[in-house]
Amino acid sequence: MQNLLKYIRSLTQFSDESWNILQSALSERNYRKNEMMVQEGEICNSLFYIDKGFCKSYYNIEGNTKNTGFYFENEIVTNISSFGSGQKSAFNIVACEELRAVIFDKKKLFEATGKAPEIESLGRHCIRQFAARQEEFSNLFKLYTVQERLEYLETRYPEMIQRVPLTQLASFLGVARETLSRIRKRRISK
Repeated sequence: MQNLLKYIRSLTQFSDESWNILQSALSERNYRKNEMMVQEGEICNSLFYIDKGFCKSYYNIEGNTKNTGFYFENEIVTNISSFGSGQKSAFNIVACEELRAVIFDKKKLFEATGKAPEIESLGRHCIRQFAARQEEFSNLFKLYTVQERLEYLETRYPEMIQRVPLTQLASFLGVARETLSRIRKRRISK
């Protein structure tokens, strides 16, 4: 949990007292590769801080997987719409390798925010950071070609390029695996 505390303190001021109060909302869990963290059709009542490993969010559309995000160590992942509204999740989140997460339970988290204003402030920072990342990737797809998207990821998110299998990366970038392979080969031969 020390990694989580460091992460929290990188976002906002957070006292030992607030940390002690927050503990009641936290639990640790290990996920096996391909184990579901959030399932389409279920309500997401958790935030997941990734301590080790990585996961992805994806839609299953007519039997095809459409990857929408990858989340690595020291990041928070959730279905923000489902978490906030209590509506069923429209997508899945699955562990892509052995993953250790610290889980924030929604009900207990809201109880803790009533006891410590710093916890409420932390929530706002987490939501802001999550929304900024979503906007960043949305703009990536609106403004750039596939090759430019790949270059952007190589520069800003090298671990995604290194750790995510090519087929899953191609799905995320919205191209066929073969197309992504050709783009990468062209770039390497330059």
